[in-house]
Amino acid sequence: MNPSRFFAGLYISFWIPTAVLTAALAIKLPSIVKLWKDPLLRAVGGLLVLACAVFVFAAPQTIAWTNRVTGVPNIAAPLVYSLITAFCGSCLLLITAWRNGISDRSRTTRRATRWVVTVYAGVIVALWVLFALADAPVERVRDLDTYYARTAFMREEIVLYLLAHTVACVITSKLIWNWIRTDGLDVWLRSGLKSLGVGYAMNLIYDSAKIAAVVARWTGHDLDWLSTGLAPPVAAVSAILIAVGFILPHAGQYLHRRVRTRLSHWHLRPLYRLTRTVTGGRIPLKLRATPELRLTRRETFIRDALLHLARFIDEDLWRRAYDAAGGLGFEAGRARSLAHIVTIKDAIETRKRTREEDATAPLNSPDTESLLAEIEAVSRTLRRTDDIRAVRDAAAAAAESVPAP
Repeated sequence: MNPSRFFAGLYISFWIPTAVLTAALAIKLPSIVKLWKDPLLRAVGGLLVLACAVFVFAAPQTIAWTNRVTGVPNIAAPLVYSLITAFCGSCLLLITAWRNGISDRSRTTRRATRWVVTVYAGVIVALWVLFALADAPVERVRDLDTYYARTAFMREEIVLYLLAHTVACVITSKLIWNWIRTDGLDVWLRSGLKSLGVGYAMNLIYDSAKIAAVVARWTGHDLDWLSTGLAPPVAAVSAILIAVGFILPHAGQYLHRRVRTRLSHWHLRPLYRLTRTVTGGRIPLKLRATPELRLTRRETFIRDALLHLARFIDEDLWRRAYDAAGGLGFEAGRARSLAHIVTIKDAIETRKRTREEDATAPLNSPDTESLLAEIEAVSRTLRRTDDIRAVRDAAAAAAESVPAP
């Protein structure tokens, strides 16, 4: 079986990772524009742009176009190698800044930053110098690495970019996997780092395939399929994983907040509908309001209504209801919520029977701090009508069993 045909079946178009990286950049773009002063977001955006550029200019069609437009055979090679090298250096800088904090200005961090910038800028300059010195007149769109593996100066250029790429991937992978092992990471950051770790590990497979094919040429053997058949799809999958790794922590946290906000808004609906009977009003509907604003308005409405109702709350009833809920086997948190509901319903009924201006109206001053802090739990418990009825009946029975003074 011909290995080149087998891996051709696994080949992933250069434009698939380009599309994924572009989508990742589009997802991050609103945050980058909104928080332009955040250097970490700018760095992520720049890294995604570089990654997109690598796959755009490494595509065979773009390589042929670049050579044709410039009139220099194979000039696309140092351009693509330079983009790959710049991407590697940017990854090292970003991972270091991301882990240590972008504001970290320690001597070690400054030294590492200067080292990375100096070394990788020097590699890029060397790539262009070596290309200028090399004699590579025959255009090779797909197999330049192996075709010119034994050509003076081109050989050194190919080895230089592969070594720079390999070293960056090894160091970045080590930093990422050490970071993953630390405690205190949230699930989204840890998942993103794992995706990055796997992506950079696959980059090492890419490097191994390329180096093996080049070394085979040096020894008179033909393993070109490793470079032209295996390496491209590995690089494509690696780029997709890296893109996912960079956007997952931010997109995941954003979606998590949005889902939690909408769920909280939904959970507060029963208590909101109940407290509307206290004020007789409702929150005006604004279609353009953000989910966070709608949640805040609902919470404010409920708390205002409960404060308005506070003078009618019977604390003795709350204690009896709480004890009754505990006696029925409910845990402490659920027992508090059930007791709050029983007292709220009782307060609403009392308010209906009593005019606020009536001098005989109760003037209770209950402690509502617990109630106001637990409105979501109370609202969710409102859906348990059977439990509420059982606690209310038990509390009423307990009141009847107390002998009159």
